[in-house]
Amino acid sequence: MRLLAIGVLGLFMACGQPQSPEIEKWEEQANNVTIIRDDFGVPHIYGKTDADAVFGLLYAQCEDDFNRVEQNYIWATGRLAEVEGEAALYSDLRARLFMSEEEAQQHYENSPEWLKELCEAFADGINYYLHTHPEVTPRLITRFEPWMPMYFSEGSIGGDIERISIAKIKAFYESGMELPKMERLQIEKEKQMEEPQGSNGIAISGDLTQSGNTLLLINPHTSFYFRGEVHVVSEEGLNAYGAVTWGQFFVYQGFNEKTGWMHTSTYTDVMDEFMETIVQNDGNLFYQYGEELRPVETSEVVLKYIEGNQLKEKTFPMYHTHHGPITHAVDGRWTASAMMWEPVKALEQSYIRTKQEGYDGFRKMMDIRTNSSNNTVYADAEGNIAYFHGNFMPKRDTIFDYIKPVDGSDPKTDWQGLHTVDENILILNPSNGWIQNCNSTPYTAALENSPKRGDYPKYMSRDQENFRGVHAIELLTEKQDYTLDNLIELAHDPYLPAFKALIPGLVRAYDANPGNTPALKEPMEALRNWDFRTSTASVAMTLAHYYGTNCYEVAERPEGLYAMQLVNYWGNEWSNDQKLKVFQATVDQLTNDFGTWDVPWGKVNRYQRLNGDIHQPFDDAKPSIPIGFASGRWGALAAYGARYDNNTKKIYGTRGNSFVAVVEFGDKVKAKTMLAGGQSGDPSSKHFDDQAQPYADMEFKEAAYYKEDVMQRAISTYKPGKRP
Repeated sequence: MRLLAIGVLGLFMACGQPQSPEIEKWEEQANNVTIIRDDFGVPHIYGKTDADAVFGLLYAQCEDDFNRVEQNYIWATGRLAEVEGEAALYSDLRARLFMSEEEAQQHYENSPEWLKELCEAFADGINYYLHTHPEVTPRLITRFEPWMPMYFSEGSIGGDIERISIAKIKAFYESGMELPKMERLQIEKEKQMEEPQGSNGIAISGDLTQSGNTLLLINPHTSFYFRGEVHVVSEEGLNAYGAVTWGQFFVYQGFNEKTGWMHTSTYTDVMDEFMETIVQNDGNLFYQYGEELRPVETSEVVLKYIEGNQLKEKTFPMYHTHHGPITHAVDGRWTASAMMWEPVKALEQSYIRTKQEGYDGFRKMMDIRTNSSNNTVYADAEGNIAYFHGNFMPKRDTIFDYIKPVDGSDPKTDWQGLHTVDENILILNPSNGWIQNCNSTPYTAALENSPKRGDYPKYMSRDQENFRGVHAIELLTEKQDYTLDNLIELAHDPYLPAFKALIPGLVRAYDANPGNTPALKEPMEALRNWDFRTSTASVAMTLAHYYGTNCYEVAERPEGLYAMQLVNYWGNEWSNDQKLKVFQATVDQLTNDFGTWDVPWGKVNRYQRLNGDIHQPFDDAKPSIPIGFASGRWGALAAYGARYDNNTKKIYGTRGNSFVAVVEFGDKVKAKTMLAGGQSGDPSSKHFDDQAQPYADMEFKEAAYYKEDVMQRAISTYKPGKRP
């Protein structure tokens, strides 16, 4: 009896203990937030202040996919090897070369107060989620800190830092050597084999629409499930809808009532490599800069990695010059990588962008000049459409070729400040009535109203077209009477211009000597009669995709040709024997894998989502959905790219169309959206794959933007920590 009394007393004392001030703070802020989930699980977050809205936004993101929220910060803060093992050490080293935890904390402390409040709300929202969900076990990060967003400030697919080669970092910091040429060539080939990364943005003026209102296509091509769909509102003027990268507190690609913004990856030259001349003196390292020797900033970092059940450590030196961190060697010379690294300003710009009410404010926001890895396609309710080619653009001496590493010992190679927005490539309200960018040259973005090549330094843009850009221009030219629905149709047009460049040459090769290849007669006839349009029923699409992919695998690559030029070369200048040899191998491959070459595209090109893993598994024996879309490599605007290391026969999509929106700006904003798979990363949720079939069928949902529309679609309404 005495033991029972002691137990009851202990329970009473435990229950009666006051909560910590931090938990009380979280709960107080949670009371200022309301989350409304609509019929597709999209969270509509309402807060009294912007900080309240951010708190709710991060809480809702964790509800949908805490796994991906945490993963992004494990990667960004340089702790990936602690969960993935020693192989990830050089990814972590790359992160630490550009910023230490102490530097991130200092950036946070130096932020304006309003931004610090948002960063605190970011951390509090996630930590409150973990507090109220004790069943959730983080892989690594059990507490999030307000300085963490400094690592992940711009919102694009990894940002500029992912363009720094991990393999080159490994070669340098393991042996001080340059990556061998054969390995460099193999990496380049593997890069070319990957589904092209990037996005489509199209803005259409009211002169070409049925309603007289501007339209905007928001069509990022990310890896699937990389971003969630959200709507975040505060009483301080925030009302943004769109795609948010997991773990960030701003809508990255989206719209508010008055403005819309779409980012496409820019492949212009915003990063440079500086070959340093290193001198040793009394055991210290210096680098030549003009007539002086400057000390190399030398430090050490201890990185942890998991091996079995043990956490081990490895110490690395780190070297920096004023150009940036030493990341690799070129021709035996230590080489520093320079890129935009202004995390506070980048976060400011990313958030301020979401609250602009017209072109003047949006244009002023662009003066912050830290949106470095992207172009921006813009439309607004005032009737404006615009295109900003990049935003961060260093001034450079044009006597040097910055496509290649330059001599860091020559002060003339240094960046000389930044170009203003007006000096950058900019299009505003072109008379043709539309703007497109599909990661291609800006010099065809608006037909005859496009910027002129000769008006800008060569480094300001890579002047390369791609098949998506060609496709978009063909579709947009001479068209009018646009609506949201026919803009969706345009964005899914099935024509594939790459195959018009590739396949006729193959057919001609066969016709030149058909007697030598009688087994190819029937598959060749399928290609001969094809209109270069993809569909689930098309056998020619299957043949063309496998043939084109095999060309990328085995065909010769004349130096200096980029992707579109390579396809044209293989279609027109490659020898007939080589074409037929690769096509025979393609027919044999299909026959071996599927029992026949006569395979409809939808039988092999599939959508499948089996679990919530970040690296998705696939299984031919399990259910999947036929997809008629095709790779962006072939010019498909509705890009559907695959990974080929699955040990499967069928092709399963992993990137491309992910979040897509079409938006109309008028007296009231209207939008339709689509999200690959669904809002939730939890396989037990009905929103795990409730958009999968509509995705395949191109059936967009109406976006609930205004409160009355949200309430009509509401399935659940709750405060953070109190979801029914």
